[in-house]
Amino acid sequence: MLFIIFKYAVTAALVVGISEIAKRSDKFGAFIASLPLVTFLVLIWLYVEKQPIEKIANHAYYTFWYVVPTLPMFLAFPFLLHRFGFWFAILASIFLTIICFGLFALCVRYLGIELL
Repeated sequence: MLFIIFKYAVTAALVVGISEIAKRSDKFGAFIASLPLVTFLVLIWLYVEKQPIEKIANHAYYTFWYVVPTLPMFLAFPFLLHRFGFWFAILASIFLTIICFGLFALCVRYLGIELL
């Protein structure tokens, strides 16, 4: 139980730390946020919890494929934010990501990659 609390604390500290950095520097905050820190933490947690190497490798592999369809959101969000406000931009970005993910999953299926 203590380990789970530790995992929550480290992960939460990472998110809070990045948001505090972003308050001071847009570019540096975005740079830190763009690093796969959460993925590294998950890989570490899986390893420390003695998960099979195949499960750890699969997590990294699928993370790559799941990141690709989220990229258009990072271009759409600033555009939508300036024109329609924060909440609309967030909701539209969520829907855009879902649509992009569905289309991407259909496309990579032809390459033998099953995401859904």
